[in-house]
Amino acid sequence: MTKTTQDTLAGKEKLVADLQRVIADAEELMQATAHQTEGRIVELRDRINDNLRDARHKLGDAEDAIREKTREVARATDDYVHEHPWRAVGAAAGVGLIIGLLISRR
Repeated sequence: MTKTTQDTLAGKEKLVADLQRVIADAEELMQATAHQTEGRIVELRDRINDNLRDARHKLGDAEDAIREKTREVARATDDYVHEHPWRAVGAAAGVGLIIGLLISRR
């Protein structure tokens, strides 16, 4: 998996987590103002409720897209390792050696 792909997936996962937090906060705010029945507040709550429903739907779509992209990357990695096993072993050994050297310097 390339560094760019990893960064993209990490960025999308962070965005999903942030959106989940915003939705949870907005729902909490909606519950806190549930007892208020003034005209403008009721209208605003209805609009926020509609936007939250749309956001939850889009968030679900984004999570599905991230999950599918992760599966594709895992499949590509698996295919590469099966096609080039010695390269994969060599790369893993090289990374292990570098990590071992870095740890031993402490």
